[in-house]
Amino acid sequence: MSEKRLEGQIAVVAGATRGLGRAIAVTLGAEGATVYCTGRSVRGSLSDIGRKETVDETAEMVGRAGGRGIAVRTDHTDEAQVRALFERIADEQSGRLDIAINDIWGGESLTQWGVPFWEHDLEKGLAMQKRAVWSHLITARYAAPLLVAGKRGLMMEITDGWDYRYRGSLYYSLTKISAIHLAQGMAVDLKPHGVTALAVTPGFLRSEEMLDHFGVTEANWRDGAAQDPHFLQSETPYYAAKGIAALAADPELFAKTGGIFTSWGLSDEYGIVDVDGRRPHWGNYAAEQGF
Repeated sequence: MSEKRLEGQIAVVAGATRGLGRAIAVTLGAEGATVYCTGRSVRGSLSDIGRKETVDETAEMVGRAGGRGIAVRTDHTDEAQVRALFERIADEQSGRLDIAINDIWGGESLTQWGVPFWEHDLEKGLAMQKRAVWSHLITARYAAPLLVAGKRGLMMEITDGWDYRYRGSLYYSLTKISAIHLAQGMAVDLKPHGVTALAVTPGFLRSEEMLDHFGVTEANWRDGAAQDPHFLQSETPYYAAKGIAALAADPELFAKTGGIFTSWGLSDEYGIVDVDGRRPHWGNYAAEQGF
C-alpha cells in the first residue's frame, strides 16, 4: 500500500463545491488529509449560481478517496461566517491547520466579455471583486493565525494565468491578477513564521460547467473541439489538483514561497499525469498559438 503523503494533516478548501476546488479537496483527501470543504451550496440550499453541485457531495467524495471530508456551508464574503469556520476548525483540530486553499470564484455569470470596462455592468464588475478578491482576503485573514501558530503550512491562491497580462475583461483580470499579488504579498508577511504562500493556475480547465457549456461529458469531451479547437488542449480539474497535492507534500515547499505555479509546470516537475492519461501543456500551446 502506497504511503499517504498528507496523513494527519488538516486542510480547508474554500470554494470546494465544484471544479478545481472539488478536485483539490478530493485529491488532498486521497493523500490522507482531513479536508473542510466550504462553499455556499449545500443540499437543500443552493447558491444563486444555479449549479446542482454541493459541498456535501464533495465531502463525501473526499471520504471515498480515503480522507475525511467535512462540509461547512460558508459564504466567504461574510466575515462572521468565515470567522466561525476557522473557530470551528481550531476547536475541532486543537488549533491545527496545515493547508488553506483559496479557490472562491463565482464570477461566471458576472463577466461580460467583449466590451470595454466603461460599458461593462458596474454592479456586476464590483460584485466580482467582492466574490473573488474580498472573499480571499477575509479567508486569508482568519486562516493565517492558525498557520502562523503552527510555524509551518501552506496558504494557496488559485488563479487564472501566471503573469500580470490583461485577460480580456478588466474586472475579470483584476480578480485573477489580485490573487497572484495576494499570494506574493502574503508570502512576505508569512515568511518569518515559516508559512509558505503561493499561487497556482490551471490551463484550459475542463470543469463541470465547461463541459456543460460545450454540451459534452467527460466521456466524449473531444467533441467540444467542433466549437473550439483549443478545447483539445484542455485538462481535467484533477491535473492541477494532483500537482497541488505534490506541492503540499514537498519537503522543500518553503523554498517555493511567493511563486506562481502552473498545472503543466507541476506536471513537468513532479511527473503528474492527468486522470485521462494525458499531460497537456497549455504554456507551450499558448506560445505556439501566440496567445
